[in-house]
Amino acid sequence: MSRLPVTPPSAALIGGEWVTTPQTLGVEAPATGEPLAEIARCQAEHVENAVMAARQAFDGQLGDWSRWSARRRGEWLYAFAAAIDADAETLSTLECADTGKPMSQAKGDIAVCARYFRFYAGAADKLHGETIPFEDGYSVMTQREPFGVCAQIIPWNYPAQIFGRCVAAALAAGNTVVLKPAEDACLSVLHLARIATQCGLPAGVLNVIPGLGNEAGAALAAHPHINHLSFTGSPATGTLVTQSAAANHVPVTMELGGKSPQVVFADADLDAALAAVVRGIIQNAGQTCSAGSRLLVESSCYDEVLSRLTQRFSELRCDAGENDPDCGPLINARQRTKLEDRLTAAKADGIRVAAAGRLADSAPSGGHFVVPQVLVDIPEGHYVACEELFGPVLTVQRFEDEEDAVRLANSTDFGLCAGVWTNDGGRQMRLAKRIRSGQVFVNNYGAAGGIELPFGGVGRSGHGREKGFEGLKSYTQLKTIAIHHG
Repeated sequence: MSRLPVTPPSAALIGGEWVTTPQTLGVEAPATGEPLAEIARCQAEHVENAVMAARQAFDGQLGDWSRWSARRRGEWLYAFAAAIDADAETLSTLECADTGKPMSQAKGDIAVCARYFRFYAGAADKLHGETIPFEDGYSVMTQREPFGVCAQIIPWNYPAQIFGRCVAAALAAGNTVVLKPAEDACLSVLHLARIATQCGLPAGVLNVIPGLGNEAGAALAAHPHINHLSFTGSPATGTLVTQSAAANHVPVTMELGGKSPQVVFADADLDAALAAVVRGIIQNAGQTCSAGSRLLVESSCYDEVLSRLTQRFSELRCDAGENDPDCGPLINARQRTKLEDRLTAAKADGIRVAAAGRLADSAPSGGHFVVPQVLVDIPEGHYVACEELFGPVLTVQRFEDEEDAVRLANSTDFGLCAGVWTNDGGRQMRLAKRIRSGQVFVNNYGAAGGIELPFGGVGRSGHGREKGFEGLKSYTQLKTIAIHHG
């Protein structure tokens, strides 16, 4: 794919203006390793200006955002969703080239981004308070109010989707936003920001500051004038971000990844289960926080499942995203080397590759490809079954009975998603209740994206919820009003 322009080039959106920075960062195409674009490299002073612009917009000193009713915010969100749909081809091309994911997945991500804005457009004027029965002579009510300036630090694996789920909810609730996208992939985010300004969003309501995490990201997380922080990324970085926010007593929503199990019992519909298992690990080359990266199989059907899985994986093809393969490249050379080193160490520990896909003849030689593969003969507690590898690698372990399945499912420190495959209704409910996870899917995995479904984890997977109406409420704070009238 040819070098793509950034619109506007090498700039940050601050206070309604596109601001260039003295330094820039090169963005490479994961499929080729070649230069793709240049983006702005924001520093602390740019973060300061963006936060102040967001503060002024929220306080009514810059534009009229603070006077917009919930209905009017919803109308703007609907209009923005329509504009995203209208420019979906450009956005999909940017997302495919920038992240390396297959074109069909990139198109799906842009459609989901628009869906987030439509969902929260409809929810904006339905954020109600309550009345509370209290002592005679009092009337007591609650109301939900926006936090103010919301800082959002989003990752490179789903830039357009996560822009949608964060920005749409924050704006629907009446906040203003300062968003720091990932330096590895943010071209779609910059284009979305351009569309937002063209749709008439008041200056300062949305600010986008590209740059490095240890520069722009660190300055944003530590800024004393942000009122809420949302972060999606690794547990290690999440710890640093949380510590910075805690110094200013800023509430945070953290989505920090997972090691999600798919639990398959012998009575399950194996055709449906295996199709979902394969999709759940090759989507975006396994670079997905909710990837179903662990397959737990009942012993009585283990051999059959592994045989079918071997056949399915042998048919998988890796290639550049523009060719719409089953699996694209990893985001960069660093991620590929890290994964390959861990797989080499696993092989030295006696862990076996039972099945693997192949690299297409048309795949560019400089791409960061790791073929999808299935690992077996894994000792309990080994890191490949406990730690997030962030690649198209599926670990397979067997279990003996329901109790053993629950024990293995809960054997990591993560708890983001889980899949349970069984036709036994009682077992479905028992496992759904006992598996420690923010989401449990029974006889499906992912519920087709489910933007309406609250999403978030427990343990090392983070805390707080995004998506759905809970995601909207997470961008508000509750006020209690007690009136004494005698």
